Amino acid sequence: MFIDSTFNFEIWFTLCAIGFIAGLIDAIAGGGGMLTVPTLLSAGLPPHLALGTNKLAASFGSLTASVTFYRKKLFDPKFWRLSILYTAIGAVAGTFAVGFLSGDFLEKFIPIVIVITAIYTLFSKTIVTELKGLPALTFRLKITQSIQGLLLGFYDGFAGPGTGAFWTASSSALYKINILLSCGLARSTNFVSNFCSLLTFIYFGYVNFIIGISMGIFIMLGAAVGAHWAIKFGNRFIRPVFIIVVISMSANLTYHAWFTQ
Repeated sequence: MFIDSTFNFEIWFTLCAIGFIAGLIDAIAGGGGMLTVPTLLSAGLPPHLALGTNKLAASFGSLTASVTFYRKKLFDPKFWRLSILYTAIGAVAGTFAVGFLSGDFLEKFIPIVIVITAIYTLFSKTIVTELKGLPALTFRLKITQSIQGLLLGFYDGFAGPGTGAFWTASSSALYKINILLSCGLARSTNFVSNFCSLLTFIYFGYVNFIIGISMGIFIMLGAAVGAHWAIKFGNRFIRPVFIIVVISMSANLTYHAWFTQ
């Protein structure tokens, strides 16, 4: 186990390699947490610690990807300010909810959530593909931004895996914006929820900084590459392979959590 006092270089290397792949995929399609959370659990971290450590690592990648999309003028913070605000509120609330749940419950709950979100991501279809601008900022749209941010922020704080994919798919459907603008919004709000949730996990003491920073550096490198690939190529090639791998890992975790105890 990586969390033993003896440093295990092989597991550390695996976590960092998975971090790079997750950062790459998260910047393209979202859902990198569906890969990192099962890996952290498989490495021996308790559920609360795995979620908190994942938030630290994920914050590196989401920041890198969001800055890339912002520089490419694919994210407008002023237009999405309500999404950002309510995402932060939801993330803190969701993380506080985790703090009151038992490790045994999370151990059984998390793999199921990951499998469901992985299947959803595999079959979800983004509605708009042409390059279109942002919609008019009406009162109804502001309400939609607030509700979407609150719900997805809460989910990211509570569980996390698949949040980026949910943001991308739901934003394309709700606002009729193209995939690149949806990805820009998803990466930026994902950073907000990751960071706010991370602060709350630190408050509870559920973060392994050595693992989180190590994975975070490699997630950041993968996110930098993935963000550029997403802008250039899209996500249609990498998603099927990614989902198959994630479902296999999550099914294994589910089996051990539910049937081997």
